[in-house]
Amino acid sequence: METKLVAQRRTKLGTSANRRLRASGQVPGNLYGHKQDPISVSFSTKEAAALVRSTHRVVDLELDGKSETAILRETQWDVFHKQLWHVDFMRVDANERVKVDVDVVLRGTAAGALAGGVLEHSLHMLHIDCLAINIPEAISVKVQGLQIGQAIHVKDLEIPVGVTVLNNPDAIVVRVVQPIVVEVAPSEAAVAEPEVIKKEKKAAEEDAKAGKK
Repeated sequence: METKLVAQRRTKLGTSANRRLRASGQVPGNLYGHKQDPISVSFSTKEAAALVRSTHRVVDLELDGKSETAILRETQWDVFHKQLWHVDFMRVDANERVKVDVDVVLRGTAAGALAGGVLEHSLHMLHIDCLAINIPEAISVKVQGLQIGQAIHVKDLEIPVGVTVLNNPDAIVVRVVQPIVVEVAPSEAAVAEPEVIKKEKKAAEEDAKAGKK
């Protein structure tokens, strides 16, 4: 799916310039690819962050009044993952094949989890090859029928036509396992307590006998 994003050229570079840029509501970035010189650009932080969170990958990027197709290539966030700090786009031909990572999204509640099992989501991203115009927003995995002891592998996924998954076909995407039961051994204090009580009781009896004498 394609969306639009407007970019402005950046003339001032460096840490201080980027800090001032972010403070003004803009995020720095780069546009590169197709044997053209990379261009330092900036975007509205609000619009760029919304694009990143939407999982759209193909963008109709407008720069200097001209539009070209690009794909989201790399993002950087602050340490709290709240503010977008940097974003890079790569020029592409809408009909060329590209290699990108897409999210794996689980749908439904596994039957095994409802029965007391533990759901383990092992693979959160898939590395795929497809036409730039056909990059899926995410790969959905239906887990309702997954029982305890069962797993869904990469080769079991429903992949859109024209998309090739480059991950190991036998890699586990999600599974339901038996919960681990940890047996807690009695503490040394608990074991020693009866012995302490016996000793105290014996001492009290001996004191009582001594008192009678």
